[in-house]
Amino acid sequence: MVSMSELTHQLTDSRLANVSARAIHNTFLQYRMAFSAITQRANGRFETRDWAGARTDATERLSLYRAFIDEIVLDIQELLGERLHKKLVWAGMKAVFSGLITFHDDWEIAETFYNSVTRRIFTTVGVDPQIEFVSTDFETPPTHSQHAVYRVYGMSGETISLVQQILADYQFQTPFADFPRDLMIITTEINKRLKAIGALRIVERIEMVTAVFYCGMAAYLVGRLYSGSHSVPFVLALLNTDEGIVVDKVLMDEDSVSILFSFARSYFHAQVERPYDLVQFLKNIMPRKRTAELYISIGYNKHGKTELYRDLLHHLSTNDDKFEIARGQKGMVMTVFTMPNYDMVFKIIKDQFAQPKKVTREKVIAKYDLVFTHDRAGRLVDAQAFEHVKFERSRFSQSLLDELCSQAAKTVQIADDYVIIHHTYVQRRVIPLDLYICEAHEEAAIAAMLDYGQTMKDLAATNIFPGDMLLKNFGVTRHGRVVFYDYDELCMLTECNFRKIPAPMSYEDELADIPWFHVGESDVFPEEFPHFLTVSQKLEKAFNQHHTDLFDVSFWKHMQAKVAAGEFIHIFPYSRSN
Repeated sequence: MVSMSELTHQLTDSRLANVSARAIHNTFLQYRMAFSAITQRANGRFETRDWAGARTDATERLSLYRAFIDEIVLDIQELLGERLHKKLVWAGMKAVFSGLITFHDDWEIAETFYNSVTRRIFTTVGVDPQIEFVSTDFETPPTHSQHAVYRVYGMSGETISLVQQILADYQFQTPFADFPRDLMIITTEINKRLKAIGALRIVERIEMVTAVFYCGMAAYLVGRLYSGSHSVPFVLALLNTDEGIVVDKVLMDEDSVSILFSFARSYFHAQVERPYDLVQFLKNIMPRKRTAELYISIGYNKHGKTELYRDLLHHLSTNDDKFEIARGQKGMVMTVFTMPNYDMVFKIIKDQFAQPKKVTREKVIAKYDLVFTHDRAGRLVDAQAFEHVKFERSRFSQSLLDELCSQAAKTVQIADDYVIIHHTYVQRRVIPLDLYICEAHEEAAIAAMLDYGQTMKDLAATNIFPGDMLLKNFGVTRHGRVVFYDYDELCMLTECNFRKIPAPMSYEDELADIPWFHVGESDVFPEEFPHFLTVSQKLEKAFNQHHTDLFDVSFWKHMQAKVAAGEFIHIFPYSRSN
């Protein structure tokens, strides 16, 4: 049987580039169709309250990209044969591919898909503009939007009538439990917000994204309203209860909406033909959000990574910031560094781990993969993995270079003029909780300690146990929310064996340096958790008033039973009090 490489052997370089570019393009179209098909299921999952199906869909959609890239890489390897690494062919492929996507509404997603193929085959160090889209080929969108990403509702009467028109345009098979009540709640919240910010009493218009944003057990209607010179975010959080759909919360400030689109939450399922337009709309509501984060939030995490890299290159080109060791206690598994004026951290797995760590490099990577596919509950920081990134050596402080050389020589290559990092995780920078409670005002420190306890409960509800409960492994976002970011000991809650500490058999047992009882690898003793607090008496007292159940085996066994029974617990990304 004749192989594909033999069939293409007679083709000229330009013809082969054309054939190969079209193969990548066709695979991209298949990926796009599969992505859209899964996203479209979200509406039915919400209406039928099929939360297990929604979670399965989320996991399946996350796995699509790698599956299609794996497939096309094998095809391209067979197509190109001995010319696989001939850059002249790839330059031609890039030009042909750029022409093929000129009329795509998601051209930027297609460019990133192409880059994924080239980087898999070449394992490019740094970037190579000859064979990949380092910056987009289109300074402005190559197509005109056929359909507006949002609907416009003009004021034609009272605010309540405007709200009624908006809700009526979102067609759900499940009815609202109490439609008049929801109309009144929304209208009241609008009036309260307009008064609070000194806006006019009337709403001139409201713009609502046509697509519904689904995540977990909730649906969100996202828009903005205008009153005089004020532009106000306007998001309705919907739940599908036993009685029907209810409006659970009205979000009308940038911080609340930003938390909803947090880097610690799972990605939305929102059906949209032109992601660029949706991201621009969201950017208007949340101007402090990176474009990268917004793409990631709607499921285009690979393109979000592309945008993040471009953002980093832009930052490096506009200032003289140096990479330096991040604040906080040094970890046993990761070396962490950042830049003073850039709110991201770079995490590199060390060559060797300090005692008593028993985890391996492969297991650490597996933990990050688990977090990527799991429900992050607004508590696990999203991480983007980068490979073979190259920076000027002059950008690194000497203390950081010394640490990288001594701790991560297998991952980091340091030359006279540049530093190559072969594998790193990039996450949003947060303030380590142990530092925060020392430096924050007392009221804020107490709030953070209480949220630290709630973080563990939220994670437990999604079948996650942090493993290492030390405060240094948790951080505080700019919104004051506590998140977890150290994953080397993270595990599934159902894998833990929660036990009470057995009573000592003698006085000598109590004085012994080692436990007088057998401790299995999966054993966890909640009675020991208070030792992880290491805070002032006042903070400890505040924590104990709300979270002493975390020290009790029964709490954890109860949560395990809920998870094992398939019970889904909704984690609210907002305060439910008005």
